[in-house]
Amino acid sequence: MIVDNSVRLDKWLWAARFFKTRSIAKEAIEGGKVHCDGVKGKASRAITVGMSLKIRQGFQEKTVIVTELSEHRGPAKVAQTLYEETADSIKARETLAVQRQSMPKTEGKPDKRQRRKIHRFKRDQS
Repeated sequence: MIVDNSVRLDKWLWAARFFKTRSIAKEAIEGGKVHCDGVKGKASRAITVGMSLKIRQGFQEKTVIVTELSEHRGPAKVAQTLYEETADSIKARETLAVQRQSMPKTEGKPDKRQRRKIHRFKRDQS
């Protein structure tokens, strides 16, 4: 299947189901959201088994080790076998999730009456 034991970074990210399309994977790579062995990645960079990738998606940042190569997108169960997430990465994501859940929830923008009260309060304070 893979002759030279390397795959383009954007193809592998797509096959491992980190991104829905190759073009989205390419945009993330060009945007500096993917690093290969500590260096900012390029879409055409050839990755091999054993490389470390740092992938940022929204609030989540994952550090994974490439365990298998694939150029073809398959089922999610197969995609999960292409990489192994590091223990530090899992712990950091769980800590961040707990912190985000403990943040106070906002109910949206204030309505007209609430804005008037805010303006009145600010005016009285100064």
